[in-house]
Amino acid sequence: MGTVNTRPHVVLGVTGGIAAYKACELLRLLQKGGAEVQVIMTRNACEFVNPLTFETLSGYPAVTDTFDRPERWSVEHVAMAKWADLFVIAPATANILAKMAAGIADDMLSTTVLATAAPVLVAPAMNTGMYINPATQANMNVLRNRGIHFADPASGYLACGDTGVGKLAPVEDIAARCFELLGRKQDLNGLRVLVTAGPTREMLDPVRYISNRSSGKMGYALAAAAKARGAEVTLLTGPVSLTVPEGVHAVSFLSTEDLLNAMLDNAALNDIIIQAAAPADYRPVNVETQKIKKQHGEPFVLTMVENPDVAATVGAVKRDNQTFVGFAAETEKVLEHAAKKLEKKNLDLIVANDVTAPGAGFDVDTNIVTLIARNRQQSLPLASKREVADAILDEILRIRA
Repeated sequence: MGTVNTRPHVVLGVTGGIAAYKACELLRLLQKGGAEVQVIMTRNACEFVNPLTFETLSGYPAVTDTFDRPERWSVEHVAMAKWADLFVIAPATANILAKMAAGIADDMLSTTVLATAAPVLVAPAMNTGMYINPATQANMNVLRNRGIHFADPASGYLACGDTGVGKLAPVEDIAARCFELLGRKQDLNGLRVLVTAGPTREMLDPVRYISNRSSGKMGYALAAAAKARGAEVTLLTGPVSLTVPEGVHAVSFLSTEDLLNAMLDNAALNDIIIQAAAPADYRPVNVETQKIKKQHGEPFVLTMVENPDVAATVGAVKRDNQTFVGFAAETEKVLEHAAKKLEKKNLDLIVANDVTAPGAGFDVDTNIVTLIARNRQQSLPLASKREVADAILDEILRIRA
């Protein structure tokens, strides 16, 4: 593997999917982070993005499957394989995953990735049916077992018109994973971090429950970022449709009382506690054992009781050498309500956001927050949740210092 230096070398492989255009943005993010980038394109990728685009952005020739001097094939692929400190393929089609799993080397990209000793990160992007096909899943399992890293695809509306998993992961997240693998910013090494994420469900009967719109994305971004920066991370996760970040220990919860019990079991073992989950304030007094039926036109009355305050309970037993972070998702008087929670729950830092603001609400990949500590306040612009996660961790380290 090449030597990681102030200008790390990244080989970016681009395959033939509609998401190929997003590789241009990924290249710029890698350059912004200080990396030199060379691009290898498959023949099909050239149908989606002109190689000249990548050449202009990278400052290097974009290597494709068309060679003026084919006798340089072996020299070229070995040279790039050795040059790389990191090899990333984004988007990665089902075809390239199958080739890598089988060790097939029939074009420049598959040949070079087979020859490299650098860490390899792939970001799959394809139709949902192709992604969930047992053949594709088996190929990915083979690659994971060989140590290949994955930036798992997101769920959403796909170019083919389907809705489901298979959308390329946000390029900000892919870039962050790249710099993780390049060994950047290990400033949480030796620290234990506990993160909670996602909603709770308060059961009404065996079929129905009361919940909220939390997707868990912010908490998962925090867990991934903390792990990338060297921490030992435990993630307490509510019911979400997300993949647990690589190397993170996950514990599931369902209700607010489940979350509280899990927090009390784990909080004392950690140096940093980040309560990003969204527990319900109330739960039904009675949980029916059978499905509740219609009342023949009569109003249905549901009696609720207040749930325990998870953050306040943990804050009351927090040690002096622990750092405790909470969230305030508000719809009005955001900063005022957040500042009150900071004091009431014995927090060291609270992350306030207006969930009605565009780009900062539920189930989106971005956020707009204000970080409120006891001695200062910092407003952050619209950014990816991964970028927000790193800013929160930066502030935590400032507080601990």
